[in-house]
Amino acid sequence: MDFITNYILKNPPVLLGLIAMLGMILQKKSFSDVVKGTLTAAFGMTILTAGVNMLTGTISPINTAMQTHMGIKVAKGLSDATFTANYGGAVGLAMFFGLIIHLLIARFTPVKTIFLTGHMLWWFPFVIVAGGVEAGLKGPILIGFSAILSASYWSFAPWVMRKYVWAATEDESFLIGHPTGVLSLLSGFVAKHLGNKKHSTEDIKVPEGLSFFKEISITGALVMFIVNLMVGLIAPELVPAGGNLFMFSVTAGLNFGAGLLILLYGVRLLINQIVPAFQGISEKVVPGAKPAFDVPILFNYRPNAVIIGFLVAMITSTILVIIANMTNLFGVLLVPMVITSFFECGGAAVIGEGQGGMRGAIIGTSVASILMIVLVGFSAALFNHTIQSWILVFGGNDLSLWGMISRFLGNLLGGL
Repeated sequence: MDFITNYILKNPPVLLGLIAMLGMILQKKSFSDVVKGTLTAAFGMTILTAGVNMLTGTISPINTAMQTHMGIKVAKGLSDATFTANYGGAVGLAMFFGLIIHLLIARFTPVKTIFLTGHMLWWFPFVIVAGGVEAGLKGPILIGFSAILSASYWSFAPWVMRKYVWAATEDESFLIGHPTGVLSLLSGFVAKHLGNKKHSTEDIKVPEGLSFFKEISITGALVMFIVNLMVGLIAPELVPAGGNLFMFSVTAGLNFGAGLLILLYGVRLLINQIVPAFQGISEKVVPGAKPAFDVPILFNYRPNAVIIGFLVAMITSTILVIIANMTNLFGVLLVPMVITSFFECGGAAVIGEGQGGMRGAIIGTSVASILMIVLVGFSAALFNHTIQSWILVFGGNDLSLWGMISRFLGNLLGGL
C-alpha cells in the first residue's frame, strides 16, 4: 500500500502512463503503439509538472516575502510537517479507501468521473482529515469519514462543473479535477448573467507593433516582472541579500514565461495521448467515464483569459487582504493569494470567458476573488490547531471549502 501510495498515486507521470498503457491494451493496440503511447503520456505529464513547478517557484517567493514583511510565520514546504508526521498514515488510508469508493461511484452511478489529478488525490484527504481532527475524530471513524468525503469530492465536483468546462473548451472528452471548482462555478454563474459573449478575450485587437502581447508567455513574463518589482518595493525581503531588484524581477519574468510555454506543451502532449487511451478504459471498465484533469489543461483554450483573470484576482484579493488585516476581520493575518490567484482564478476566468466573454471573465473572476478571501479567512480560523499555515498559502478554494465542510460534519458526527 505504501508503494502504491508513494510511487504511483503520488507520482502523476507514472500514474497517467500506466492509465494510458491500460487503455491501449484494452483497445488491443500493437506492442509498439502501447510503448509509444505510455511513454508519451508520461512525458506529457512530466513536462506539464515541470511547467507548473517553474510557475510555482516564481510565485512562491512573493508569498514568502510578504509573510516575512508582515511578520507571519508560515511553515515551509507544501504541508505542515507536524500534522503530516502525526496523521500521514490516516491520510494515506483515507486516500486508498476513498479511491475504491470513487471508482464504485463511477461504475454504478450516473456520475462518470475518474479523477486523475495525482497530487489532489493526496491533498483532499489531507485537508479533510485535518477537519476531522479539529472536530475530535480519531481512528477508524476518522479514516472512514475522510475516505467518504474525499471520494464524494473526486466524483461530484468535476461532474457538477462539466457543462461550464465543455462550454469553455468546446470539448466534451474531459472534465476538470482541481480545487478551482467553487470559484469557477461562481464565476461561470455570474458571467452567464452579466457577461457578453460577443466580445471574447481571444479577440482582443492590439496594434501591430504590440502584437507580441498575443503570446501568453510574453504577456505572463511582463506581468510577473511588474508584480515582482512592485512587491520588491513594498517587501525588500523578496530579493536575496546583495541582489538587485530589477534583475531579480527580470529573471522571475523569464522563468514565468518559460514555465507557461513548458506547461502548455505538456498539456497538448498529454491530451493527445491520454484521452484516446482513456476511451479504452471507459468502454471496458467504467462505461461512459470522463477523465478529470488538472486545471492547466484549460489554459490552452483561452490563454488571454488566464492572464486577465490572474491580474484581476491579484488586484481584487490583495485589496481585500489589506482590509481584512486592518480590521482583523477573521482573527488571522492573511497574505496575498498569489498561487490561488493564478491557478484557481485563472481557471475561473476561462470558465467566465466561456459563459460571458471578456466582461464575463473580468466580472466573474472579481466575484470569485471575493469568495477566495472569504474561504481562506474562515478556513484558516477553523484550522488553528492543525494546518492553518498551509491553508493560508494554498487555500481560498475547494480545499478550504471542503475542509470547512469536514470540520462541520465532523462536529455533528462527534456529537452523535
